[in-house]
Amino acid sequence: MSDSQNLPELNLSALLEGLLFAAPEPVTPAQLGAALEISPTEVEKGLVALEEDLRGRGIRLQRHAGRVQLTTASEMADQVETFLGLEATSRLSRAALEALAIIAFQQPVTRPQVDSIRGVNSDGVMKSLLSKGLLQEVGRSDGPGRPILYGTTPDFLQHFGLNSLAELPPLDVESGHEKDVELLKG
Repeated sequence: MSDSQNLPELNLSALLEGLLFAAPEPVTPAQLGAALEISPTEVEKGLVALEEDLRGRGIRLQRHAGRVQLTTASEMADQVETFLGLEATSRLSRAALEALAIIAFQQPVTRPQVDSIRGVNSDGVMKSLLSKGLLQEVGRSDGPGRPILYGTTPDFLQHFGLNSLAELPPLDVESGHEKDVELLKG
């Protein structure tokens, strides 16, 4: 008799947690469904249950661009940095926060679009955000010259303690983007 026959059967939430823990990168619900031989609808129900199970614990389920992964709870950032001997999270400049706010709310967006909204050249800021892993190239626009389209990354979500882009506050267009930059400083 093998050891696996002596184990109690795991519920869907536990199975998903195990797969997500073992996954080296974010995965789609379809990948999880294929591994468990269940439908994406069943996977989604299991993910909702897992999110509920994780409330008040040290890990969270993070969703981004149709993929999911397990991450450390953002509330534990200071303890994790101390434990791992990391230097404090670097502060982002006002220009970086402006660009991030624009991209987070407008994505996918081109650099010229960000420049137009900010009113200044954003080359340096965008390169910095790309190197920090907060932005990524997500495709090319159909416009003249086919400029690169940018979007946020899962690291962006982690940096600001968000589980998904749906948790961004509503965009207040009447006040301009300065209020939204303040929201991201949070």
